[in-house]
Amino acid sequence: MRFKKVDLHGKMSQAQAESAIKNIIRDIIDRCSKQGEVVSETLVAFMVKATIIHPDYEFGLEKTLSREDINRLIEKCVSKLLDKSSPSLDTIKMQVTFDMNYITRDEFLVEHMQTFEQRLQPIIREVTDSRAKSRDELDLLYRKIVSVILLRSGLGSPTEISVVREATAGLQSIFPQTELGTFRTLKKRDKEQQLRDFSKIVTGIRLFNKDCGKGGKGIEDLPGILKEAIPGTLQGIIEDRKAISEMADVYTAAYLKSQTANMAKTDGEPAVDIDMNLLISALYNAKQYEAFLALLQMDVERSRAQLEELMKSYDATMELLHHTVQGRSAIPTASVYPLFAELAQAWTGFQNEMVILGVLTSIYNNIQQFSMSHGTVVPKEQIALYLGDDRPLTEDERRQTKDGIVNPKDFLNVEFIFSDSVNRFENFEIQYKGYCGYALVKNKGLLLPHVSEIGILHYKNNCYGFSSKEAAYKFGNNPEKYIARVGDIAKRNPELIQLLDLHTQFATITLEAQKRPPAAVKPTTTCDGGTQTDTHFAQSHVDNAYEWNEWELRRKALKLANLRTKATHSSQTTQSHMRRDNSTQVYLPKYAPSLLLKHA
Repeated sequence: MRFKKVDLHGKMSQAQAESAIKNIIRDIIDRCSKQGEVVSETLVAFMVKATIIHPDYEFGLEKTLSREDINRLIEKCVSKLLDKSSPSLDTIKMQVTFDMNYITRDEFLVEHMQTFEQRLQPIIREVTDSRAKSRDELDLLYRKIVSVILLRSGLGSPTEISVVREATAGLQSIFPQTELGTFRTLKKRDKEQQLRDFSKIVTGIRLFNKDCGKGGKGIEDLPGILKEAIPGTLQGIIEDRKAISEMADVYTAAYLKSQTANMAKTDGEPAVDIDMNLLISALYNAKQYEAFLALLQMDVERSRAQLEELMKSYDATMELLHHTVQGRSAIPTASVYPLFAELAQAWTGFQNEMVILGVLTSIYNNIQQFSMSHGTVVPKEQIALYLGDDRPLTEDERRQTKDGIVNPKDFLNVEFIFSDSVNRFENFEIQYKGYCGYALVKNKGLLLPHVSEIGILHYKNNCYGFSSKEAAYKFGNNPEKYIARVGDIAKRNPELIQLLDLHTQFATITLEAQKRPPAAVKPTTTCDGGTQTDTHFAQSHVDNAYEWNEWELRRKALKLANLRTKATHSSQTTQSHMRRDNSTQVYLPKYAPSLLLKHA
């Protein structure tokens, strides 16, 4: 493929530059494919931009690339991508794989539910848009409702007869086929809501029947599977993390010793042939793998805690259902329907945990293959021979090293903060993922953890930690110098951009700048809304006779005008008479007996 000159930031438009870069990427992919190496477009794009900013190759972002420069760029990228023994390439591949597959737990659940609902939409639309009238059409509609319930619940296949019969029986107990006429008259939104309600209740009924030993065809024991799978996955991650952490400690100790001692053979000490560039690249690989394992471990531990909560909720609801039913043949729907819905919700939680565990396990297996080259690239025997009896310090032991405290009065233009001077000190985000920037520059790329007790430098809204008191004073006296030199080291080792979280400094080539597929982008939810606000919130005087309507005022005016021509009359009514209190004296009848003829 022939290329013209490429000006990435000059006269060439952005569209032309992007088109040229895409052609370069396509050519690199083709050349790697011919060599039997399959590479992704994201990996090649990152490698191209990382090669361009590498200071030793003299490409530069501001330089116009000639045809010779483009061919040289392609050859450099292909050579790097085909290097089987490069820990740096393995680290970049690991970062690309993790970045393109990992999202947070909450984001994944939202994305998973959206994808699941989208797959159900065709058959749901067939149910909600149905205009069935004949008996055969109504039978078909009812079967489609059963299929929707089975697909939404995930309890068995809609093609298995026994599963369909069980689900149909559960649906008929809450929604007889004779109710289809009423269902057809509902609005589409109400139909969709009823389908969701039917699915929850029927799912709960089938789970209850399975617990009673009367059904449950096609229902797997998800709680039992999770109780075995989660501890196994977690144990594997913990063991791998411990092993790679120990390996990183060994690499760190060997590299530190190489900075203070000569690698040449001395009296009584054998010569050790260790490539320090490979050693530091292997250290980056180990640190990145450990960081990814820490994220996966947190997610699996959260899944374990979520499983325990789901088990408690599921068992409590099932026990309450058994207590409510107790062999009765007729039970009020208001008593059991909510319990069936709770069972279905808990089971959905089990299903979500199964999916999450599967994704985490897949990511774990995919990145694990990029950390297998340590023993071959940097032999353990040579490192052990070089270290001798020196025991490598762990990262936690380095963090606990006491090296004094910085005196803030020694600095005029920068500010140091300490744990006893600010609140929530432990929540501050330390730049370079908690590693010391001065040690990174002084030791030519070595990663040493910061010690909080020394003091944290607050500079331009960022916090920097240091591994020693000397590092704090050196860095604090000239922060810009060391920040720039950290950037130079990252240009030569592009895996540090992700490892040290330098996305702001390298926004043009960061992996986070690579867009995810549209399905992974969370859609923006909008809706129409309105509100009513009172004109006067606190009324000091309310005139009950006030009228804002002009026509009402005219009507009242005409009424008053007509009264002027009328005479006033009065009359006695039932309500108005005897309003004055009056009294009178009467003689009560006198009691006088008399003799009747009957008694004579």
